[in-house]
Amino acid sequence: MTTRLTSEFASRCAAIALGHVTREYPNHILHGLDGPEDAKTPSELHPVFYGSYDWHSCVHGYWMLARLLRLYPEMPEAPAIHDLFSTMLVPDKVAGECAYFDRPMARGYERPYGWGWLLKLAAELHGHEDTAWAQALSPLTERIVQRFRDFLPLATYPVRVGTHFNTAFALRLAADYAETVGDDGLFDLLRATALRWYGSDTACPAWGEPSGDDFLSPALIEAECLRRLMPATDFARWFDGFLPDISAGQPRTLFAPTAVSDRSDGKIAHLDGLSLSRAWCWGSLAGTLPETDPRRPVMIEAAHGHLEAGIAHVAGDYMGEHWLASFAVLALTETEC
Repeated sequence: MTTRLTSEFASRCAAIALGHVTREYPNHILHGLDGPEDAKTPSELHPVFYGSYDWHSCVHGYWMLARLLRLYPEMPEAPAIHDLFSTMLVPDKVAGECAYFDRPMARGYERPYGWGWLLKLAAELHGHEDTAWAQALSPLTERIVQRFRDFLPLATYPVRVGTHFNTAFALRLAADYAETVGDDGLFDLLRATALRWYGSDTACPAWGEPSGDDFLSPALIEAECLRRLMPATDFARWFDGFLPDISAGQPRTLFAPTAVSDRSDGKIAHLDGLSLSRAWCWGSLAGTLPETDPRRPVMIEAAHGHLEAGIAHVAGDYMGEHWLASFAVLALTETEC
């Protein structure tokens, strides 16, 4: 099992995403209605991101395709990706997405998970070969940036669950956008919020992990969030106190890949994503440590074990297939270990 993205696996993941980002049904909509006129089909509500079972999965399906196109511009699926983006990422369709977010009922729509992924997509498109894609998306990008600016000062407490509501994951993705486009004000807000929420955390027991439908580790994504947002020296001190017993393989629950009993159950299938997101976090965090640090081999082994457990299941039942490949590509392209 490779721990690096190969052209063959990239092609496989691209084919998976191309098969679902414009697949309208089945569809799971979290949609508030002001009246009967708001009862519409997914593609009527969301002219771009109506596929992949739900809005956020469609967004990160587009992110994955953009990432793979950049890394493998000659891949067999490249022409289809070009056609998709040139057809869908256009001003009139993005205006429809903006109109949805402008509805009063949509104030908290996709907060914070979908917000983070939209900015991750915008960051990936920034500087891409076809500048029209990022330019077309920019009105929606600007709305989501403003959502973060409005919401974070009001959010007294973080959300520490292992699902879509986790706030550390959203900050982590948004940080990539802020740095990529040079939005220092947004980056400073993200950093200040992360420190306010998590900066005093120590001796994390991870006692509630994993929950039955987690696809994120609350402990590890918090650490990865602060790794991304804190200066390296400050993070090293914080990390030493947050997970002080890594070299002894503790907390043990963070080192064992999860068992998935039914991949046709969308919630239980989340646990394959937990393996992939843990692989990303462990690998990224290990990359901050010196080669001689006794924690490093322990963390790398954990990363590889989780990756192997999750990557075999990126295709199969649609409950996992509509999103898992994105997390596999995240793990394979954003760590050095």
